[in-house]
Amino acid sequence: MSTQLSMYLGDWLQRRAQLSPERTALYDAQSGMRPISYGAWNEAATRTAALLRRLGVGRGERVAVLAHNSVAFLDLWFACGKLGAVLQPLNWRLTKGELAGLLADATPRLFVYGPEFVTTVRELQGEASSVQRWLALDGMALADIDDDILTARDACDEPVPPIELGWDDPWVICYTGGTTGLPKGAILTHGNITFNAINTVMSWGLDANDTTVLNTPLFHTGGLNVFTAPLVLAGGASIVCKGFDADQIFDLIDAGQVTILFGVPTMFIALQQHPRWDAVDFSRLKLVISGGAPCPLPIFEAFWRRGVDFKTGYGLTEAGPNTFWLPPADVRRKPGAVGRPLMFIDVKVADETGVERTADEVGELWIRGPHVCKGYWGRPEETARAITAEGWLRTGDLATCDAEGYYTIVGRLKDVIISGGENIYPAEVESALSAHPAVGEVALIGAPDEKWGEVAWAVVVPRHGQPLDPDALLGFVTERLARYKLPRRILVQCEPLPKTAAGKIDKQALKRQYLSAP
Repeated sequence: MSTQLSMYLGDWLQRRAQLSPERTALYDAQSGMRPISYGAWNEAATRTAALLRRLGVGRGERVAVLAHNSVAFLDLWFACGKLGAVLQPLNWRLTKGELAGLLADATPRLFVYGPEFVTTVRELQGEASSVQRWLALDGMALADIDDDILTARDACDEPVPPIELGWDDPWVICYTGGTTGLPKGAILTHGNITFNAINTVMSWGLDANDTTVLNTPLFHTGGLNVFTAPLVLAGGASIVCKGFDADQIFDLIDAGQVTILFGVPTMFIALQQHPRWDAVDFSRLKLVISGGAPCPLPIFEAFWRRGVDFKTGYGLTEAGPNTFWLPPADVRRKPGAVGRPLMFIDVKVADETGVERTADEVGELWIRGPHVCKGYWGRPEETARAITAEGWLRTGDLATCDAEGYYTIVGRLKDVIISGGENIYPAEVESALSAHPAVGEVALIGAPDEKWGEVAWAVVVPRHGQPLDPDALLGFVTERLARYKLPRRILVQCEPLPKTAAGKIDKQALKRQYLSAP
């Protein structure tokens, strides 16, 4: 994207407040569902921006944040936009050593932390030479580690001059949800976030009357960009929750405010296994969409039985994340498909050289468009490997495109199990296993085999402690899958499957758990 065009791109809230100052932008679920108008939110974010500016934060400066979801976190994000500063949201599930590595990666000037992370911050202080101030995020206040109180209200009378930014100016460094090595920081520019919002509003049909539940972590692109930024563009509202809680979601849906809902498959499994599942009223929801990982067909079917056009989306940190749309008329006709690309997005299923595959042939999904990230922070070689000179992002995800132009994600390139020369795509096998009524969670991993090179093992968690016989489960899927796709071992465990920070099943952890044993 060209950087020649400069505007006050970062002042989203100022522009929205001019258009609809009285409309509710946020509901603070941690403060009794306190409504916050766009006018009030803009004032709060402007005060936070004034404070950051007083502390020396300017265009291009990084501001790290380690905190659970809160209204103050959102203030900080949009305050950075007003200043041209770059937000570095940190995954609070990481260890001190991993966090220190991310601080060394982006060298932030300021570190803002939630009250739950004081101990972690004290451990990090000696390992982040770039950080000049450590500030606690507590409601409307930012206080440093030595209790020298600095509140956003103190700076309310200081003007924040508008700053002209180009589409390529960074706004967020959002780290990938990888399970090996230090995560890579995808540079999400003002153009990326804007076009993801435009694509979403135009293609998904969001409007000012929509309200969502924001409980996906804000250190993840799903929390920032699936609905939050698009709803600001549309003038809708987000209910800000600290995290996922099934009872809270049922309460909010029953109250009738929620119209659109996003989650990862593990969240929807938890909802469907909850005692309130059969009683909740879904009739006011116009859109329920899953993302982050392949979604087993039984999850779809449970929603369909309740009259909800549940569908799966697709995205990744480096692109959007919103990329496809499946019209309601095709939800049941094309189960598991993610649909067709959004308004300003090119996609193709390609071989390793970029040549497009034929219909229904498996290949790597390549994506191009103004929502694709600028690259990885400080990693030009990895950027060049991931994004071609023509702007195509090589996603590492495997997909098919049928004769009608509908795309389906079948797995990760590195997760494919090659057994005796045949490709086994875990998502297909996991979906078949999940159809058994006693299966709560399942993951397929590849295990070394002297004869076949690699075979599939399934790790299964029973539903609500129900008895689950591995031989009976194998018999259940024998009629549904080709013989070479059948798992050679079914491992039953009582505890939930390990998850990554993005809520995906952590298959690397499962491989360490089961394949390191003799």
